[in-house]
Amino acid sequence: MAWKIELDISRCCACGACAIACMDQNDIDLSTGVRPYRTVFREETRRTGEIRYYSMACMHCDNAPCVTACPSGCLYKDPETGLTLYNTQYCIGCHSCAMACPFGAPTFGPDGKMRKCDCCIDRLRAGLEPACVRSCTFGALQLVKADEDPVPPEHSLVAQCRELAESQK
Repeated sequence: MAWKIELDISRCCACGACAIACMDQNDIDLSTGVRPYRTVFREETRRTGEIRYYSMACMHCDNAPCVTACPSGCLYKDPETGLTLYNTQYCIGCHSCAMACPFGAPTFGPDGKMRKCDCCIDRLRAGLEPACVRSCTFGALQLVKADEDPVPPEHSLVAQCRELAESQK
């Protein structure tokens, strides 16, 4: 069964609980230069001055460019979950994945090895929600089957990004 994390941008209040849960779950120490795998962004439209927030992490693309770009096989698509996963044991630190990712998801630790959101795969396999979803008090983040779409289209991140781009003209 393929999974994805959906964001209902109309419910995100930028509290940062998802990013903090991500850091806690993955033992991320910001002093090492590694950034959280999930980040909260703030955008203001030029036309109306409206402020919007959105939480972003690896999109686990169907045809993930990072997987194609990785020369060592560190990144791969998990056939069971459909997620884009990684094995740092195979990472050679070339940054090809980071250059290929249109979302800037891959980050590199002090050891030079790539890390990114793995949708808390160990939690998923144990029947639990990813840490970011569990911590989202307003329900902006939801774990869903890839063929489902519980977020109304007008509240999706794609729709909001298109609207934001139009307002910046």
